[in-house]
Amino acid sequence: MNNLSNNTQNSNQSVHGKTAFVTGASRGIGAGIARALASDGYSLGLCCEKNADRLQALKKELTDAYGVTVETYVFDVADPTAVSDVALEFLKKFGHIDVLVNNAGVSVIGLLSDLDAIYWNRILSVNLSSAFYTYKAFSRTFLSQKSGDIINISSMWGSVGASCEAAYSASKGGLNALTRALGKELAPSGIRVNAISCGVIDTDMNREHLTEEDLQALKEDVPMGRLGNPADVGQAVLSILHGSTYLTAQVIELDGGYI
Repeated sequence: MNNLSNNTQNSNQSVHGKTAFVTGASRGIGAGIARALASDGYSLGLCCEKNADRLQALKKELTDAYGVTVETYVFDVADPTAVSDVALEFLKKFGHIDVLVNNAGVSVIGLLSDLDAIYWNRILSVNLSSAFYTYKAFSRTFLSQKSGDIINISSMWGSVGASCEAAYSASKGGLNALTRALGKELAPSGIRVNAISCGVIDTDMNREHLTEEDLQALKEDVPMGRLGNPADVGQAVLSILHGSTYLTAQVIELDGGYI
């Protein structure tokens, strides 16, 4: 992955400026983050597993609106070989990486006793292991630069647990622990690692699992009086990037005061 020459890297940096790679970017929180980063002038690598058409539509939206370069990749973030291959493509295109956002996530609602091991492993692979795979794929570049930000998109259930979402909660709890540990590990190298612990965000994924009545009940429980939206998460990402360079190894709650 580091076979790129210094001349190529420097040339690409000057052409593309700030760069970011976002997983799970075709809809919901990932798309909201992509929009925020594009508005801030980032060239982007965006990926998803299934929604290639939506990803292409988002690419057109961002390039038309902000004039940034956007590359799209369709693959499974739970496949470490695919992650490595795509990271190589991204670095060949852009020469460097400034921001890695691990957003891809899946969930299954139901009793843990009824959950098949296949789904348990899938949830852990997509929600937790993929953050390890992406970091490994970009690690040499981050370390050689001695700079960069890794932002993991977590959930409040990773801190307090959710009934009937035990596997999801476990995966996000693991992601929180990874954030804190890796943040400490990389701090001497000038690389920051933080997580955003989201409350209930009004996304397609939540609407697939929750009824309107469920969402209304949750909304009434949120002190701020509303559900979050993908733009809220995007702005939180920018707040980290533009905030104190001393902030690392933190799990930042973004839940409207719910927890």
